[in-house]
Amino acid sequence: MERRLAPELASTIRHDGDGGVVDDLATVQGVTRRLRQQEDLLPADIPADEDLSLRITEVRRAVRALFARVVSPSPPSRADVHRLMPADQALTHLNAVAAVDPVTPRREQLRACTAPRCVRYFVKSHGRQEWCKPSCGNRARAARHYRRRRQASESASASAGKTC
Repeated sequence: MERRLAPELASTIRHDGDGGVVDDLATVQGVTRRLRQQEDLLPADIPADEDLSLRITEVRRAVRALFARVVSPSPPSRADVHRLMPADQALTHLNAVAAVDPVTPRREQLRACTAPRCVRYFVKSHGRQEWCKPSCGNRARAARHYRRRRQASESASASAGKTC
């Protein structure tokens, strides 16, 4: 399976299932766990400390800022709305740390997931893909179903009120 490192890094910010956001890199332990998951790409036993954690989260912040710019005019991920790094600063930062992803996705395939509460970016792998994962698709369809039922019941009660 083809690895897409930039989207993988960006996806370390995700929804928690309860309407909040989880940052998998918020602690040194989280960074250590993430580095172990990438052991096929990285040298073994990279010591994670506060400095490395800060450097990795800044790279992620730059990646997410550029992703937000790419998906424009669609809105960026809801997790980024109030804390986006300016695009020129993001490019400068990525160039400074030489964070070049050799399997960079095609720009036109990058999307922000539109599912309720989701804050991930993803690379569209087929023409009809709208969400980052099947669970996001399920959540979006369920929300659409409940919204339609609520609108139908509100319309019916409004119609019943006018006939009296």
